Amino acid sequence: MSEFFVSNHPLIQNKMALLRDKNTCTKEFKEIISEVAMLLCYEATRHVELVPAKVDTPIMEADVNVIDRNFAIVPILRAGMGMLDGLLTLIPTAKVGVIGLYRDPETLKPVEYYCKLPKDIENMEVFVTDPMLATGGTAVAGIDFVKQKGAKKITFLCILAAPEGVKALQEAHPDVDIYAAAYDDALNDHGYIVPGLGDAGDRIFGTK
Repeated sequence: MSEFFVSNHPLIQNKMALLRDKNTCTKEFKEIISEVAMLLCYEATRHVELVPAKVDTPIMEADVNVIDRNFAIVPILRAGMGMLDGLLTLIPTAKVGVIGLYRDPETLKPVEYYCKLPKDIENMEVFVTDPMLATGGTAVAGIDFVKQKGAKKITFLCILAAPEGVKALQEAHPDVDIYAAAYDDALNDHGYIVPGLGDAGDRIFGTK
């Protein structure tokens, strides 16, 4: 079974308090989402292997360790875009793909409308991003598309997760690790995480 990691870092938990606050404005909400995503990326890359190398310092040659790995970041539109800049801050050389999905309000199931991924994604370590892991349907579908393009090493990053979403994603993709900034109690009758933080997409883009 995949790893499910929930951060207990004080910086992340303090930022989560601000994200949950309904009085946090769109500008601040967007900035904090990006900051939390960056901190989660830091946690999710702890396992990345290093290879020995040599560099010339101003004084002499030094033995160092470097990352010899290509990365891809794949936000699920639209809310996943709010996490992109944070990840690119830590991994500026990563290639970026996007998956367009929306949740049908009646069935709560994901519907695809766009998918564009790097051509050599099968040789990359891939981070799929979406702030909310609620029912899990969107995450499962997004990772389905990434795997269909050949990706083998995939990690899912979210800001907030619910038990139903974690269970669905682990059952559908037991090889995909999940990293979350917080873990809430359940979903309500409309499929929203409670106590949650509202609709992440609307709060990031100021559309509600």
